[in-house]
Amino acid sequence: MLMHFLGVLFDGVAYGSLLFLISVGLSVTMGLMNFINLAHGAFAMVGGYVCVLSMTRLGVPFLAALPLSFVVSAGAGLIAERLLYRRLYRATHLDQVLFSIGLTFMAVAATTYFFGPSQQPVQLPSWLRGQVSLGGFEVGTYRLFLIGVVVLITAALGYLIERTRFGAQIRAAVDNQSAAAGLGINVSRVFSLTFALGSGLAGLGGGLGIDVLGLDPTFPIKYMVYFLLVVAVGGAGTIKGPLLAALLLGVFDVAGKYYLPEVGAFVIYGLMVVLLMLFPAGLIGRRA
Repeated sequence: MLMHFLGVLFDGVAYGSLLFLISVGLSVTMGLMNFINLAHGAFAMVGGYVCVLSMTRLGVPFLAALPLSFVVSAGAGLIAERLLYRRLYRATHLDQVLFSIGLTFMAVAATTYFFGPSQQPVQLPSWLRGQVSLGGFEVGTYRLFLIGVVVLITAALGYLIERTRFGAQIRAAVDNQSAAAGLGINVSRVFSLTFALGSGLAGLGGGLGIDVLGLDPTFPIKYMVYFLLVVAVGGAGTIKGPLLAALLLGVFDVAGKYYLPEVGAFVIYGLMVVLLMLFPAGLIGRRA
């Protein structure tokens, strides 16, 4: 019984880690840039397809395909920001929602046209299959790898936002664009790079999660609510908040589907309601 519980807990942490990696970019754009981007999942899908297609058609190793997922998704995010999103920074949130959800449906249609509607086949390398023993407890190698990668990326992202010059420029540009520009900060470039970073992280999460989340053209719609839940419950504009929210939602989602299969995903919606009633600004809201 204890081993089953630990297995469910471990799988929930791995699942929550993936949700965080994909959602943290949305947290940055919503909380720091004050832009609601419901097409965020489309960039995760781009990363997933880049990873799968580079492995299956080009023979690129999995570890080399992951940086490709990040770079291509970040590039797509940069182009989209320059050509499309920049025009809506001063628009109402309703306009942003309508535009980004329309972009999501366009991405779904385009992906279906070029790659078909079916689930993409995934074959992980042999060293990621199977299990390893941790103190007598057997855990999946792939899920352990996921958790390790997300821990490293979280630490690097926290350092980037809180300790570097670029992070200071992001915070300054968000708090007061006019003052930031007066200090010599290129606000437009900062926003473009920030959006590209969030899109790249989503793409990396899409590539990492191909065996857990699956990959088909409906991916952005299927997981849109999950990404929004992580940001809403954790608090937009922070790193710690979405991380805590993603882990909680991941564990409760996996546990709910395992112990209460007849209820299924309703568990995390109930948890969301409770947490938002207790913490209406999110578990860890961004400091003013």
